[in-house]
Amino acid sequence: MSLPRMLLVKQNFPDRSLSDIPRTVQNELGSAGFGNNLQPGASVAIGVGSRGISNIDKIVGAVVNYWKSKGMNPFIFPAMGSHGAATAEGQADVLAHYGIHEGTMGCPVKSSLEVISLGRTPEGIEAFLDKYASEADGIMLVGRVKQHTDFAGKIESGLFKMMGIGLGKWSGAKNYHTHAYKLGMEAVIRSVGKQVLGSGKILGGIAILEDAYHNTARLAALPVDKMLQMEEELLEICKSWAPGLPCDIDVLMIDEIGKHISGAGMDTKVSNRGTQGEYNPWPNTPKIERIFLRDLSNKSYGNGVGLGLADVVHDRLLAKLDTNPTWINALTASTPSAAKIPIHWNSDRECIERIARTVGKHDIAETRLCWIKNTLELSPIAMSDNMRAEIEANPLLEILAESHDLPFDSDGNLPFGVFGEDAAH
Repeated sequence: MSLPRMLLVKQNFPDRSLSDIPRTVQNELGSAGFGNNLQPGASVAIGVGSRGISNIDKIVGAVVNYWKSKGMNPFIFPAMGSHGAATAEGQADVLAHYGIHEGTMGCPVKSSLEVISLGRTPEGIEAFLDKYASEADGIMLVGRVKQHTDFAGKIESGLFKMMGIGLGKWSGAKNYHTHAYKLGMEAVIRSVGKQVLGSGKILGGIAILEDAYHNTARLAALPVDKMLQMEEELLEICKSWAPGLPCDIDVLMIDEIGKHISGAGMDTKVSNRGTQGEYNPWPNTPKIERIFLRDLSNKSYGNGVGLGLADVVHDRLLAKLDTNPTWINALTASTPSAAKIPIHWNSDRECIERIARTVGKHDIAETRLCWIKNTLELSPIAMSDNMRAEIEANPLLEILAESHDLPFDSDGNLPFGVFGEDAAH
């Protein structure tokens, strides 16, 4: 079969990266005045999540140093639901893999799945709080504000969600997702977040915003009394910065999925998939006919949630799959479709050729093929030469290399990274 030739294309997004992350953290926290009512020696619990946030170790380290400079005794705890296979050891390991452990942070990391109840919200949802955090004199949140993979709203992923699913641990995550099945996730996040704030334990938070290149672009201190309003405003900024694919695609080829890339393994608002298996549910997003997943990132540690959103996967991905954390994650989130095993073969060529026959093109060379590393890193990408006119008409796109044949080896497999740029995979 004659597959289309490929162009290497750069997407020219604005670079909004911060130049001095530790100083920005210190300035934001100093201006916010968090913990002014705490006495020296007070304990401060710093909640940290499990996403692949750029510079998270630098950001958390700066938060720890701030509290130490105020004479407080900070410690870190994993603000996670079912991640790390829903075990205390697994969640501590997740943080350690991001460079967050006692040796690097200079303070203890306390990990437990034990929680206390904060009572029920007006909507009847029982709220929970990490037991270690509940015993501290105050709780500080560190999390990224971004679009959620499952829904669209004025509050999606951020500090309010962390106050719910993160601080509530596995007990909270299971409970909240069950309520969300009928009430909607945004309503649950708002309800539980307000209940947690009502405990009086939250000191404030640092919201992290990333640009389209996954750079740390903004760090904002959110005081308790303005947290909801400010998070809504920051989410609108995030949506305006969010990267995406430039046009409709027949077959989207993705090198890797993983929990550090997105909660759903892939950013569903890039791949235009729903976590219940819906095709192209997001308006104003390019239509993606088929998805081919090539591998599971080593940084996902066997959690392959999101593979069920694809149409075909390579056998190498399945060889890395650990069904225990994958199934726990999918069932906790009430998204069993995200853990289904799709059609699979043991060569990239066979996966591409077979799935390309299903997009309504009589000539496979007419298939609109796009190749990306993952849904977090969207430049450079490879796009088939049959989209050249659209590429040249788009001022944000730049052709870096002229037409290449897909570089299959003798076994019908491709290198990793667009045209083999990621040799370290």
